[in-house]
Amino acid sequence: MPPVVPPFLIGLIAAPLAKRLLKPLIRGVVTTSVGVVLEVKKAVHAAGENINDLAAEVVADVMATQIASVDGHRPADGEASKDKAGDRVEGEGRSSKIRTSTSAGKTQ
Repeated sequence: MPPVVPPFLIGLIAAPLAKRLLKPLIRGVVTTSVGVVLEVKKAVHAAGENINDLAAEVVADVMATQIASVDGHRPADGEASKDKAGDRVEGEGRSSKIRTSTSAGKTQ
């Protein structure tokens, strides 16, 4: 019959070995996880900016189409987006364009 080794002796031997082997492994996993999370945050932020830009272009196209239909002139397919993209100033709010177009449609 083999000698019986008490479990606490196994723990005394295994604990320093586990610490020596697992600490770099866990540190690498945590470092990699943080790096992946930061990259995902950057990608989500960039995607959000692209969606906001796309939404602004669509709003500009719709507004140009509405204004042109009120004037009786329908722009060509690419004409509205080129005109509005060139006229838009960085930081200019969309709300002022919307207010002027909605107030122009009211009759009193």
